[in-house]
Parts: sequence; structure tokens; C-alpha cells
Amino acid sequence: MKIEDTLTTLLRHHLWANLTLLERCSSLTSEQLDTTMVGAFGSIYVTLQHIAMSERSYFSRISTGKLFDRSTYPPKMTLAEITDSLRQTGEGLIEWGQKIKADEFVEVDWDGTPRATPKTILLTQALQHAAEHREQIKTMLTQIGIEPPDLQAWEFFDRNFEFVRMT
Repeated sequence: MKIEDTLTTLLRHHLWANLTLLERCSSLTSEQLDTTMVGAFGSIYVTLQHIAMSERSYFSRISTGKLFDRSTYPPKMTLAEITDSLRQTGEGLIEWGQKIKADEFVEVDWDGTPRATPKTILLTQALQHAAEHREQIKTMLTQIGIEPPDLQAWEFFDRNFEFVRMT
């Protein structure tokens, strides 16, 4: 992978981290996917689906300015569907990240009050929201004796960029 601008690198790391975590979770049993802990959003599975559904919503607002039309109780997605969804929205965020202008706003219902919200905040929320929930899932994996993947930027760099020695 070639070195790109800062925002693209952040967005590529975000996509890589989501897909790397899903790859680790793809071999879990149903019982393991049902693992939860105090302080987490929900079980490993519920949290993965929540990340995917939330990212769909953020991306819809960023790319179309409109709320993602979803049911209050979405149907259960398979891990493959969650992976496909996060791949699509992750690639979409990479594409749209450079298009967002600082003065672009969308309407967001904030506890019943419509508010003009910068698209840059939605992009920031997409990255931060997923990172927080990935850490919750990693902790749950550790609690059931499964080594969580290393999702740090250092690991992303080691796996995706050619090593160059400084002279």
C-alpha cells in the first residue's frame, strides 16, 4: 500500500480494524458471540451489528444528507452481512472523506430537536464510535480466553506498508 494523505490513512485504518476484528470473530461459536460484560453495548454479536448499522447511518448522512431508513428492530444480520456492510461503508467513507467540506451540514434529530450538524462531526463520530466498541469486543474476547487482534496503527502499518530503513 502506498502512503496517502492523513485522512485517507485514518479511514483505511478504520476499515482494516473493523474487518480484522470481524475476521477474528468469524470463527466464534454462537455461545461465544453471545458473550457480554458490564459496561459493553451488548454481546459481541449485538455490538458488531450495532457498529455496522450505525456506520450505515453515518455514511448515509455524509453521502446523501439523509437519514438511513432502517427499522427500529432491524433483522439479525449474519457475520458475512455485517462484514459486507462494513466493507461497503468503510470504502464509502474513504471515498467521501475527501469530498466533505468544513461548511457542509446535515440535519440530525438531537433528542427531538433538529440540529444542523457538520458532516465532519459525523465522520469523526463514525471513527470514534467504532473504535470504542471494537475495544469492548476485544475485552470480551480476552475474558473468554481468545487473543484479540492487535488493531493499533502500528500493526496496520506493519501489515500494509513496505518497511523502509532510515539512513
